Amino acid sequence: MFDNILVPTDGSTCAEMATEYATDLASRYGATVHVLCVADSRTLENAPQYQRIKAERTELAEQASTDISTAGIQVEQTVQTDVPYRAILEYAADQEIDLIVMGTHGRTGVERYLLGSVTEKVVRRSDVPVLTVSVTDEGAVAYPYGDVLVPTDGSDGAAAALDPAVDIASTYDARLHALSVVDPMAMGIDARPDRIAEQLEDAARTAVETVEERARDASISAIKTAVESGPPYRAIRSYADANDIDLIVMGTHGRSGIERYLLGSVAEKTVRTSSVPVMTVRRP
Repeated sequence: MFDNILVPTDGSTCAEMATEYATDLASRYGATVHVLCVADSRTLENAPQYQRIKAERTELAEQASTDISTAGIQVEQTVQTDVPYRAILEYAADQEIDLIVMGTHGRTGVERYLLGSVTEKVVRRSDVPVLTVSVTDEGAVAYPYGDVLVPTDGSDGAAAALDPAVDIASTYDARLHALSVVDPMAMGIDARPDRIAEQLEDAARTAVETVEERARDASISAIKTAVESGPPYRAIRSYADANDIDLIVMGTHGRSGIERYLLGSVAEKTVRTSSVPVMTVRRP
């Protein structure tokens, strides 16, 4: 599924962590890792400054490439001058990238470019899955993945994450968790009428059963399903913490029945607050 993996880097701790995750995935999938450093064109004032920044970016790209190639993985490196998120998205399209792996923030000297806002722009606009990685307080890593969580509401948007989640769980021989969150308040329901609550819960059960069926078709034997209630991103985070989840794979938006509740905003909140990596997949 992942033949070409892109890692934007600025030499920050988060970017270095993202490089480690990309390296692990590449080793599992036999993929080529593309290292991209971007000099933010909006901050460059003169030619000498441009040459200095370009040299710094080139050094960062070479260091990251060396670290990756040490693991026996094929690497390609590029340094560009552009608006960062545009450069990332354009490179991904031009090079037929299958997955983007990036930190949720970072700094290099006084210039910043791999910030949370840039990552969120890439998450919103990318046509390929984006794996976001943050540095935990403990500095621990979550790979190799032993437990993979896919939140679902049974919608087309949520279903976009199903194939990557199943493929990763199969590749890593991991347990796959399917979680559907019922959030009546998102539909403007102050008092939960029994009929509507029952419809939402039935839809949630159907959603996780669909994931379970797909997983069994892929010969994944370790599967766990759950239906929870409450604000979706909080329920997702709580489930991940309680079940020692190593990776969350989710669609960036979704609809269920007559209303929506697994929205892009939920995915973005999950990316910001999750203590484990989150792979977001946007419906084509």
